[in-house]
Amino acid sequence: MRTRFAFAGRVSTEDQQDPEASRNWQITRAEALIEPHGKIVTQFFDVGQSRSIPWQRRPRASALLEELKHPDRGFEAVVIGEPQRAFYGNQFGLTFPVFVHYGVQLWVPEVGGPIDPESEAHDLVMSVFGGMSKGERNRIKIRVRAAMNAQAKIEGRYLGGAPALRLPARRRRTAPEPGQGCRRAPPAPPGARSGHRADRAKDLPPLPGRQIRAVRHCRNPHLRGHPLPVRARPRP
Repeated sequence: MRTRFAFAGRVSTEDQQDPEASRNWQITRAEALIEPHGKIVTQFFDVGQSRSIPWQRRPRASALLEELKHPDRGFEAVVIGEPQRAFYGNQFGLTFPVFVHYGVQLWVPEVGGPIDPESEAHDLVMSVFGGMSKGERNRIKIRVRAAMNAQAKIEGRYLGGAPALRLPARRRRTAPEPGQGCRRAPPAPPGARSGHRADRAKDLPPLPGRQIRAVRHCRNPHLRGHPLPVRARPRP
């Protein structure tokens, strides 16, 4: 009697790689392993799930663990395409006892067949692949962060957030010096129409082709008491 298999796989970044292509090569490896013994009848493939996420928190992997509880689940064994894709760190030691408890075999290409729960060699091999998976992910994180720091230092790039707005030279204005931030405007002198400097700026004569925008009272001597002329925007 041929064994019915369930395929378990995962791809982390659907925007960086083709999920269908990743699924195909994982299934190809799994089918090459079980071809003389049975066939795949159902698939549990997670898309967009990091390997560091436990099986219980992956949508399709958790559904597979739930299926193991039912005697009429429709398959007798589970096959994976690559242990580094399926297990991370100590996840194998936390997940495989569930398979053993419900009497479901776990087939791995690197082992050449089903994992023997009584074999220390199989347990050691899967632990090594879990450590390799964790190390691979950590190396990728280190490389990406080192590249970002190098680009920020050498090329002047920004690490996260929106970059500073680079305006043309004619639109730049002198900013207040550090420690010379704006403060509240002083009271209006007696007889003034309003205490707000924007209202007092209305009393100034308009410039040809320009409009006057008042500057709040700042401790910066370059801006103190001077309305700032701004070129009027042409109306559509």
